[in-house]
Amino acid sequence: SKDLGEVVAVAYGEQTAKQDPIFNIVEDMPEYPGGELALRKFIAWAIKYPQAALDNGIQGKVYVNFVVEKDGSVGRMKIARGVDPSLDREALRVVGSLPKWIPGKQKGIPVAVSYTVPINFVLQ
Repeated sequence: SKDLGEVVAVAYGEQTAKQDPIFNIVEDMPEYPGGELALRKFIAWAIKYPQAALDNGIQGKVYVNFVVEKDGSVGRMKIARGVDPSLDREALRVVGSLPKWIPGKQKGIPVAVSYTVPINFVLQ
């Protein structure tokens, strides 16, 4: 018969292989290369305003929550606060296209950190 400790270790090992635990606040928060301004510039450059939203005069701020994984990649994206399906989809596409970040660290070790970014869709 297997020792309970072994069973737990195996289950836990499999779980962490899939997804690292997510931190909300860490000693060193993840950083977009070039900082906050560079992040805003990238988003502004990458956005393609959905035609349907333009035609219907839909605008607003979409909040996308994502995880900066411990390797700096962006994953596990979801809409924290949406506006309209077409804007939400575009916001997710843009966040999904972000280059690698400098990962967040806890006690000097890279960890997965939750991050939320607002994406503003404004009709000119």
